[in-house]
Amino acid sequence: MTKSLTSLLVALFVSVAANSAFAQSTWTIDGSHSDVSFNVSHLVVSEATGKFKKFDGELKAKNDDFTDAEIAFTIDAASINTEDEKRDGHLRSADFFDVAKYPTITFKSKSFKKVDGNKYKLVGDLTMHGVTKTVELDAVFKGTAKSPWGQTVGAFKLSGAVDRKDFGLTWNKTLDNGGLLVGEIVNITANIEVIKKS
Repeated sequence: MTKSLTSLLVALFVSVAANSAFAQSTWTIDGSHSDVSFNVSHLVVSEATGKFKKFDGELKAKNDDFTDAEIAFTIDAASINTEDEKRDGHLRSADFFDVAKYPTITFKSKSFKKVDGNKYKLVGDLTMHGVTKTVELDAVFKGTAKSPWGQTVGAFKLSGAVDRKDFGLTWNKTLDNGGLLVGEIVNITANIEVIKKS
């Protein structure tokens, strides 16, 4: 084997090894161990809560601390559940989510930056009811673990708030005291468990 061929093979091996070391990993959401919930004021003095039962997404990252993570998330808007069939039907209607016209709610990250320790800021585009707005969420990285089935699992808790009017969700009624039947600020909480693809 010539010296030049040997050098070429060594360079190729080093390049492959380097690319493998810094290869991007893909993590998928484990829906059975994740949840997406929300709460909004009701009659001013109380709160209504709910969740979305169907959602999917993935996370891609090279760094172990996920600081370079790219996150994509999709929610089935029709899967909204507030434990009240009549209210859920109203929420699916054109007064609110209009799921026949806008069946999904999507989020695509722009940045995922560490603030302090395991606390992060997640910024991305949220598309809901046909409107896209940039939102900022707080994130807590809970760490990673090995499942009994040999899978590498990671967990995050996300929280934040959006003004539903920004997304064209403006239906409301004014109460006798001047307050609103349904609050305009919606608080969002998501506990997300992800599994690393082999």
